[in-house]
Amino acid sequence: MKKALITGITGQDGSYLAEHLISLNYEVHGTVRRSSSINTSRIDHLISKHSGEGIFNLHYSDLLDPGSMKSLINKIEPDEIYNLAAQSHVAVSFKVPQFSIDTSTTGALSMLEGIRNSEKEIKYYQASSSEMYGGINNEKLDELSLLEPKSPYAVGKLFAHHMTKVYRESYDLFCVNGILFNHESPRRGETFVTRKITRAVTRISLGIQTKLTLGNLDAYRDWGYAKDFVEGMHLMMQYKNAEDWVLATGETHTVRQFLEIAFNYLNLNWEDYVETSDKFFRPNEVNHLLGDYSKAKKLLNWSPKTSFKELVKIMIEDDLKLAKQEKLLLEEGLLKPTWEHSKF
Repeated sequence: MKKALITGITGQDGSYLAEHLISLNYEVHGTVRRSSSINTSRIDHLISKHSGEGIFNLHYSDLLDPGSMKSLINKIEPDEIYNLAAQSHVAVSFKVPQFSIDTSTTGALSMLEGIRNSEKEIKYYQASSSEMYGGINNEKLDELSLLEPKSPYAVGKLFAHHMTKVYRESYDLFCVNGILFNHESPRRGETFVTRKITRAVTRISLGIQTKLTLGNLDAYRDWGYAKDFVEGMHLMMQYKNAEDWVLATGETHTVRQFLEIAFNYLNLNWEDYVETSDKFFRPNEVNHLLGDYSKAKKLLNWSPKTSFKELVKIMIEDDLKLAKQEKLLLEEGLLKPTWEHSKF
């Protein structure tokens, strides 16, 4: 039984990856930061299902503490490490740049050093990001395209991306970079624009929210389904060579188009409910992202399974269940109305 260590296991990608690896008979270990409140909602089903079996294991650790990461790696002796942990919200990275950069840079370096000093041969996956490209033109972007980061988040990711290559080339380690374009799901954080839209439209359809405020509606993104993308992560780690890989859908859509599909699905006109505000615009906007995943398709036999419209449908149907539960609690007086129920 192979062992995998996942940092950021409580996040969207970490939870889906854990499920996928368990389905492949892996023993999965994940890290959580020691704090007063730990959100394990995305992995609670795995905790309850595999409690006491040794199949799914959580460990307190801190990416910003190299010593703790080294100790954890030596304790677990994983075959594969997937470094998914980071402050992953681009807009937030402008507000807390130091923390955002530290989690991406010190975190990756802690893992790479831990692997370099381990007696066991360990494969390493670094979660790079399409934000590193900067969206400076409208071309399809692949593994060799120019990297021009436009946010603290992207700068931190670029450091980790290059350090992964440095350790691969300098120490002959199996280190791969997965350059993933935007990937969404019902487990996406509610401050990300796609989930912000699907949560809002379902609430609006039930009368518990009246308006949705967004920023740039004309930004183009290559949106895929996170569940498809974690399968690609695993395939990268099974390839004969350690390389860099782009995962994307090869299609790009605007935020406006996402709105149209989401609201139309519930027979609503988005223009009746959506307003824009300068406070939701980035200081340095990335206008256009479109990925070329032809390398992954050719060598890994990986392609996205879920279309853009199917992705929106999946998210809407899941969030509609949440909105119905919320409405019931409001009607029963078990939940007090807040500003969230009138605008988002």
